[in-house]
Amino acid sequence: MSNPQHLQYTKEHEWLTAADADGVSTIGITKHAADALGDIVYVQLPAVGDTVTAGETCGELESTKSVSDLYSPVTGEVVEVNQDVLDDNALVNSAPFEGGWLFKVRVESTDELLSADQYNALTHAEG
Repeated sequence: MSNPQHLQYTKEHEWLTAADADGVSTIGITKHAADALGDIVYVQLPAVGDTVTAGETCGELESTKSVSDLYSPVTGEVVEVNQDVLDDNALVNSAPFEGGWLFKVRVESTDELLSADQYNALTHAEG
């Protein structure tokens, strides 16, 4: 699966949309990360109203293989969490760029972000 060109990415394998007119971006993990983790069995997300900070841990993904921290690519206030993912963790694996998104943030600032081409180069270098 190719990484969508319209998204931005982090070195920790999160993706985010450009902010909408209200300054809100959607955040998820990449297919590369979902495949590396294996079947997701538990998702811990920040709560609506929480403030997340770019580059800092804001949640956790547990799979049949391991537990992985979730890092926020932006600083801002969480305005929505994906209840569908909390109800069906497998969406993170089956639809990481669509229904498997994790949460939405009203963005105050961003960390260093990668284009799809830069992220592709990073993941190919990792093997």
